[in-house]
Amino acid sequence: MLLRHTIACLLFVFNLVYASSLNHTKTRNEVIIAHHGAVATDDRRCSKIGMEVIREGGHAVDAAVAAALCLGVVSPASSGLGGGSFMVLSLSNGVAKAFDMRETAPLLASKDMYGGNTTLKATGGLSVGVPGELAGLHKAWKQYGKLPWERLVKPAEILALRGFKISPYLHMQMEATESYILNDNGLSSVFAPHGKLLKVGEICYNKKLAETLREISKFGPQAFYGGKIGINFVKDVQNAGGILTLEDLKRYTVKEKEPISIDFLGLKILGMPPPSGGPPMMLLLNILAQYELPSGLSGTLGIHREIEALKHVFAVRMNLGDPDFVNITAVLSDMLSTKFAKVLKKDINDNMTYNSSHYGGK
Repeated sequence: MLLRHTIACLLFVFNLVYASSLNHTKTRNEVIIAHHGAVATDDRRCSKIGMEVIREGGHAVDAAVAAALCLGVVSPASSGLGGGSFMVLSLSNGVAKAFDMRETAPLLASKDMYGGNTTLKATGGLSVGVPGELAGLHKAWKQYGKLPWERLVKPAEILALRGFKISPYLHMQMEATESYILNDNGLSSVFAPHGKLLKVGEICYNKKLAETLREISKFGPQAFYGGKIGINFVKDVQNAGGILTLEDLKRYTVKEKEPISIDFLGLKILGMPPPSGGPPMMLLLNILAQYELPSGLSGTLGIHREIEALKHVFAVRMNLGDPDFVNITAVLSDMLSTKFAKVLKKDINDNMTYNSSHYGGK
């Protein structure tokens, strides 16, 4: 199978809102305004699964787990058990918590292991880190979940076993990686069972993933991080040229962190700390808040301001690093600082743009 480093985007995809409520108002086909709860993912089927969990009395974490596992089935190019994720919780008692379940580098990893070959960073066995999504979802569920674990995994298992329709987005990703799919027995058996890529709307079956989810529903994450699934996973990665070991899986640890926050337009915005993209997002919001909103960001001038702000944000972002190995205290403080954002805003010209060096680039 094609081994790619994937990141699961768990709670922050807003293409579609599918809300759960006993009292809601439908404003248009794609959006529902609710008063008691909502589940938002980038696939209606997964949003519906999360909604059903809420209606059964499940916690928001229960819904997030079920929806995330669903996304790993119907949107495997963007999410899945082989990747990692972040989760930010804001609880009813005022407590906020962040779960860092991102992938980590294998124990045998080294800074020169790619030998200058950038392709190896993106595809193949050497691109595979130690997956964290399943461990993180299970840990969050253990702390806050109300429904049985098996209940949350079952919908994804059923989708993989009984089949699901290929979405336009998934088909686009399949076309972008067609050569990989057709040259890989595992991938082609799922996405091109008759020698050609499945089309939008055609049914896709992933029975091996269904078997994996069934084991996980019964035995929890230990089936993945130390059991038969983990052993087979490590074997596949190593056969593809990777350096992942069973010891890597057994030693994986989810990190619990304090969320970062800023005040924006009178609201407290919570975000994921590094190594996520939370700090750059906070800096962008702080810069844009210096304009009179919403009028200050309307029209072509508003687009220009957003683009210029993003240039500054990405330049500052280059000073970040893995907090496990790099001291990023100072740059993180700047990225959350309103004072620093004001300095950058003053450097934005409404009538012109500049070369990269103006923004801190090289």
